[in-house]
Amino acid sequence: MLPVAILAGGLAQRLRPVTSTIPKILIDINGRPFGEHQLDWLQSQGVTRVVYCLGYLGDQVVAALGDGSRWGMRFDFVMDGPKLLGTGGALRQALPQLGATFFVLYGDSLLTCNLAEVERAYRERGRPSLMTVYPNANQWDTSNVLFRDDEIVVYDKKQRLPEMRHIDYGLGVLTADTLERYQPDTILDLETVYQDELRLGRLTGVEVATRFYEIGSVAGIEETRRYLAERSS
Repeated sequence: MLPVAILAGGLAQRLRPVTSTIPKILIDINGRPFGEHQLDWLQSQGVTRVVYCLGYLGDQVVAALGDGSRWGMRFDFVMDGPKLLGTGGALRQALPQLGATFFVLYGDSLLTCNLAEVERAYRERGRPSLMTVYPNANQWDTSNVLFRDDEIVVYDKKQRLPEMRHIDYGLGVLTADTLERYQPDTILDLETVYQDELRLGRLTGVEVATRFYEIGSVAGIEETRRYLAERSS
């Protein structure tokens, strides 16, 4: 199984004042930090290596999650430093820990797909980059992907098209050489990386059938709490 980069360095402004003193990934969800629920899922999928890309209050994440031994994994933590680098810039900085090819996962997403199937699809497609998409139809959030004939045609979080029916599921695969095109210590968004890969014909898309949960909003937090409570009952 490929290593997993978890992007968890943002300021989480939408969740203030909750995130004034703790990072979003440590928000309490049913008596445990959200990051522990995320790690439970990764463990169930066979993941053994996780690299956290941290920034805002990142020391708290290191202290709360430890070295990974609780999950039978190995963790590495890479800090942005005084300048927040953005999701793409943080990945660029973490390349020495990530290796040649790796999954990318948002630190506020709890997924329900099969990672082994995604990795298999990635290897079969033979392109350097992959984005998973979900047929969202604006149900969980605003759709931002035009996906047609098993291909991503347009990906844009800012300029949405009426025919967009899919959404970025929050899981991708990238290679080190993809990010090495950008200068180190550059502020860079992951959206830009995906758009550049799409423009160069290097990005493939895989549709997943099961939905995602997220804690990026108050409504998302409550829905995630209900999902986890129902699953454990």
